[in-house]
Amino acid sequence: MTTPETHKLVIIGSGPAGWTAAIYAARAQLRPVVYSGVPKQNPSIVLPGGQLMLTTEVENYPGFPHGIMGPEMMAKFQEQAERFGTSVIGEDVERCDFSQRPFVLHTSDGKQVRVHAVVIATGATANWLGLKNEMRLATSGGGVSACAVCDGALPVFRDQPLAVVGGGDTAMEEATYLTKFGSTVYIIHRRDSLRASKIMQKRFLDRPNARVLYNKAVVDVLGGDRISGVLLEDTVTKERSELALAGLFVAIGHTPATSFLKDSGVELDEGGYVALKTRSSYTNIEGVFAAGDVADSHYRQAVTASGMGCQAALDAERWLAARGID
Repeated sequence: MTTPETHKLVIIGSGPAGWTAAIYAARAQLRPVVYSGVPKQNPSIVLPGGQLMLTTEVENYPGFPHGIMGPEMMAKFQEQAERFGTSVIGEDVERCDFSQRPFVLHTSDGKQVRVHAVVIATGATANWLGLKNEMRLATSGGGVSACAVCDGALPVFRDQPLAVVGGGDTAMEEATYLTKFGSTVYIIHRRDSLRASKIMQKRFLDRPNARVLYNKAVVDVLGGDRISGVLLEDTVTKERSELALAGLFVAIGHTPATSFLKDSGVELDEGGYVALKTRSSYTNIEGVFAAGDVADSHYRQAVTASGMGCQAALDAERWLAARGID
């Protein structure tokens, strides 16, 4: 009976962080294997390629002066990684055993994979309202988004009424950013007071085109190919009303894709994100690295995720070389 191959490096995840790590690792002749994942909806849509698969036009990634569609960008990242020798497997890693070396990864096709080093790059999923039309318009580029900083500057939103759902600091930050572009920017919040810090509230409310709709919940997103508005329900009186909009931005948090790390020993922070050592991609386990939104609750941008993927590949390469695994 032959002994299964032990890989030098496995990268779990296929967003900007994962593909960038693969490009660097493949060029360093580490022969990385990327587990790109399988499509799922539970309850949010999760696709191989990460959040950019739900983004239409990306205008803020350097090197694409006229913008690029999110799925096309991820396809180019993958093509570049494969060009240098990256192997891609369309399965999930469901469980990790980091208690033995080489590590053992348990995959969704029932296999066990042995590997010396791992880069975790599974990202984080935006929390959605769970409405049918919301997801339809989010996946078709119809004016519903979970990232105002990513999409808010697009021409289609300029001088148009926009809304952000949420009441925390992230919602305030997103809404304040949108006031640069929208004619009116509404915060839609289901309670009678905002949860955001006072300074973040003031920053938004000081803008002349800022509005807050308290005690309101979005119960439907209206429109055909593009959003035309939302149906609101008063959380106190249950009265319903319509609000005309050209863009809806959902800012009710993100969930890091770390459930597969349960009992693995990898340290997570209070938000469930992978905890990293300062200015590195090192986790608390030697040989396990992390990059991108799975370890970044602050920036959540494609370009920062790519930078972290570069760091993880360099750290992994040096770690492997120091142990004579090159």
